[in-house]
Amino acid sequence: MEDRMRALESAPLVGEPADVLAEERAEEGGGGPAVDLALSGTVFFDIVLTGLAAPPAPGTEVGADGMGSCPGGVANLAVAASRLGLRTAVAAAFGEDVYGDFSWETLERQEMVDLSASRRFPDWHSPFTVSLAWKGDRGMVTHEHPPPEPLDGMAAKLPQARAAFAGLHPDRPMPEWAVRQAEGGAKLFADVGWDDSETWSGSVLEQLDHCHAFMPNAIEAMSYTRTGSPASALSALAERVPIAVVTDGPRGALAVDQLTGETAEAEGVVLEAVDTTGAGDVFGAAFIVGTLAGWPLRRRLRFANLCAALSVQHTGGSLAAPGWADVASWWVRTRAESGRSGLGAEYEFLDNLVPMPWRPTDRRRASATIGLRT
Repeated sequence: MEDRMRALESAPLVGEPADVLAEERAEEGGGGPAVDLALSGTVFFDIVLTGLAAPPAPGTEVGADGMGSCPGGVANLAVAASRLGLRTAVAAAFGEDVYGDFSWETLERQEMVDLSASRRFPDWHSPFTVSLAWKGDRGMVTHEHPPPEPLDGMAAKLPQARAAFAGLHPDRPMPEWAVRQAEGGAKLFADVGWDDSETWSGSVLEQLDHCHAFMPNAIEAMSYTRTGSPASALSALAERVPIAVVTDGPRGALAVDQLTGETAEAEGVVLEAVDTTGAGDVFGAAFIVGTLAGWPLRRRLRFANLCAALSVQHTGGSLAAPGWADVASWWVRTRAESGRSGLGAEYEFLDNLVPMPWRPTDRRRASATIGLRT
């Protein structure tokens, strides 16, 4: 029983940091941007319950095999990017409550995310989400109030970055802070959330004029482009944005890079899933890493697929994001099992990123549980 609990609630590994932009930073001689990725959005305090046989029906109670608490929302992508070596800055509102304390300390101290553009607000409680995971899927319940100060005001204080990430909304224009980042030279990556109205307004696609890359999932891409397949949706999006990516869960992803003339498709890496929360954010962070590093398109897709797959093995969104130690651990096992065929051939590029003689430590990151004392 204890072994099973440890498997469900284990955390990603801690290992040597890796910086895929090290050569570029050296060439810049300290003159490049101080921040690699700028983000703004809502940080939720997430409680995640895993291993449910089914969601609770009215008047019933169900048991969960595992649980965790962690910063969610925009924190998912921020932590994933930071763990993969990007210098990441976030503008967000935090309540002066226990949830806000935990989220702030986790992001700033444990995950090394720059919160200088974020603010704490008294008498305002932090946004809150409960996520229920069962049979490879999840459902969520959220409670939040608007922050006392608009996020755009905080985001205006974000330092100029190499890249920025913005979530698009059908009822709002592209955030001004993101437009300013793009005008300052940042590569602007964007995603879009589910449209509750299911009208799939064309105003979202109009915002792509500011973007370097757009990374929706297959359902969103097909809905906004009024097409019947992920490939058709990708073709339509490629006419609007330099880099178009369509993700399709465990089936993988496909993309077009008009800047390099590349078209690529990569199958997903299928691993046992404990909690799928934040997997799309992890994919996005890994794709941004590969793009800033100048990797070929197929390599970017494969790396992003792998990182997303590694994240679903653990509880929680942000704290399940893999670091280089997790990538190295998977590669050592996979190379031993596959040799130079199958996944071993597809991911051979990892040899240069996580050399085989290097073995990650067995020490794991802090458990995704609030207030746990050791």
